[in-house]
Amino acid sequence: MAPESDKRSTDAQRLAKEDFFENETFTDLDLQGCDLGQKEFYRCTFQNCQLQESRWKRSKLEACVFNGCDLTRAQLQETALRDVRFEGSKLMGIDWSGVSANPELAFEDCVLRYTSFVGLSLRRTAFLRCTAMEANFFDLDLTEADFTGTNLTGSNIRGCNLTRANFSGAVGAFIDPANRNNVKGTQVPVETAVLLAQSLGMRVAGYSAETAEGRGRKKTR
Repeated sequence: MAPESDKRSTDAQRLAKEDFFENETFTDLDLQGCDLGQKEFYRCTFQNCQLQESRWKRSKLEACVFNGCDLTRAQLQETALRDVRFEGSKLMGIDWSGVSANPELAFEDCVLRYTSFVGLSLRRTAFLRCTAMEANFFDLDLTEADFTGTNLTGSNIRGCNLTRANFSGAVGAFIDPANRNNVKGTQVPVETAVLLAQSLGMRVAGYSAETAEGRGRKKTR
């Protein structure tokens, strides 16, 4: 067996048996459906790991990074997350609502389709250049959160504190104050402001469906 294969096998066995990991890097592991509950990870990196439907109940992760990983439908009940970054990872279908209070998260270039964030404090959380189509953002504190470059088409944003949140570089964001959103100081692109005005029955001079379509083509070139 090649040294790389030996290390992967050893790492997978250790993850199954041991409870505390510090300054470790786990690379190219197949941990689909693995039970990683009630473990502690400090300054650990998961690189290109398959973690679909993995279970993290009551685990603690601090100063950890997931890079190029697939965590589709991972289960995060009562998971404590402090300074955890997800980079270039697939996080589809995850319900983040059950994580421990006040998670500290950052997302860059991630796929967040069909995810749900409900009842959490996500102040200053970065959602940068992500695909978050048809995601749910309900009853959140998103004060100063940054959605630059993120596609929010079809997503639902309701009951959120969006004070000074930055959607100026987001695509497809529809933020309706009537949905109990606090939008004081929220930065939005022109398209979002126009969509809101049109939803209230207004007609915006110089802006039509054809104008929006033309702008969309320019952005996708």
